[in-house]
Amino acid sequence: MKALIVDDEFNVRDVIRHLGEWEKHGITELFEAGNGKEAKKWIEKEKPELIFTDIKMPGMSGMDLIEWLDSISYPGKVVFITGYNDYSYMRKAIQHSSFDYLLKPIEYDAFNQTLEKSVQAWINDFQHAEVLEDAKKLRRNQLATSICLGDRNDAESLAEFLPEADEYELTLLSFYQMHQPDLYIQKLSDELMNRRMGNAFHLQTDLNLCLVITVPNQWLSAEEWISSEFDIPVRLVESESAISLAHIRSSFQELLTKLENQEFRSIHRLDELDAARRMEDIVSYVDTYYMEDLSLEKLSNVFFLSREHISRKFKQETGMTLSKYMTELRIKQAKTWLLETDKTIYSISTMLGFQDEIYFSKLFKKVVGMTPFEFRKEAAE
Repeated sequence: MKALIVDDEFNVRDVIRHLGEWEKHGITELFEAGNGKEAKKWIEKEKPELIFTDIKMPGMSGMDLIEWLDSISYPGKVVFITGYNDYSYMRKAIQHSSFDYLLKPIEYDAFNQTLEKSVQAWINDFQHAEVLEDAKKLRRNQLATSICLGDRNDAESLAEFLPEADEYELTLLSFYQMHQPDLYIQKLSDELMNRRMGNAFHLQTDLNLCLVITVPNQWLSAEEWISSEFDIPVRLVESESAISLAHIRSSFQELLTKLENQEFRSIHRLDELDAARRMEDIVSYVDTYYMEDLSLEKLSNVFFLSREHISRKFKQETGMTLSKYMTELRIKQAKTWLLETDKTIYSISTMLGFQDEIYFSKLFKKVVGMTPFEFRKEAAE
């Protein structure tokens, strides 16, 4: 944390600097200013969390300073230190959200109690603000996801998170499963909003997808920024024309279909070593999600490799095709449940991803040599 001492008397600043238990309370940088004008420069440059300021100073007074801080919605804590015991000053300070008010001569205990309270108050405010910001991001992403999937039909509500425009351009970004793209998407979102170009929404689906919505003729600049700032491979599919917010769902579905059909461009392509490591990740992924409806197409979309490449390399890695490997895992798990639980054969087949109990029983017998019922009965004897 950073703190700023503002007073036109050097001796007062020196006393405050030596009086405060700064390190104890997490203050790692301490700055000084002789008046409000100097203080503004420090605040704009260093953004200190705490400000201790005199009221009456030449040039720009402490009152002028706090009014300016109020006008820019300064999020830190301001403590007035003055020799003027005048209620009118205190009242005005309260109106402008100062944190506390100390009188000269400054006492050691009183100062450090105020320092501790102001630090804790800032931490509480900061944590609360973080929670609110995280909740806003989650709401924004959930809203975009619901609209894209057709669960909501109020696409215009996304306007709250976008620069004002009549039409927008859509681009779908696909991230490799193991790269955890949250930080990248948030950086992109911040950049687009700061430059009033658009926004980025992390879609809450089983694929790592990001929907980028930009005002017309700005996507090229956004892509240049992505190319320079991202250090991971990204697949992207662009919309062919600008649309109104009302048509986001249909446009998203078109982009998703193109992605599934391998109609995309890439930023930061994979090298051979990365592709080799990726096969290890694919096997690990199948080991985890083998009870779900996995296919070469889904693995291709998740892991940025072609269906043909995955099919060939998966067999080299495991000695089996994807289908046979998943069957082996499912039958192994079925044996465990048949022996260690009283779950019905129908329940076991459903949990393993089989929609047909009869098919499951036939497959089990083909692999094991007996039906699930016979296997359980023999084990119980």
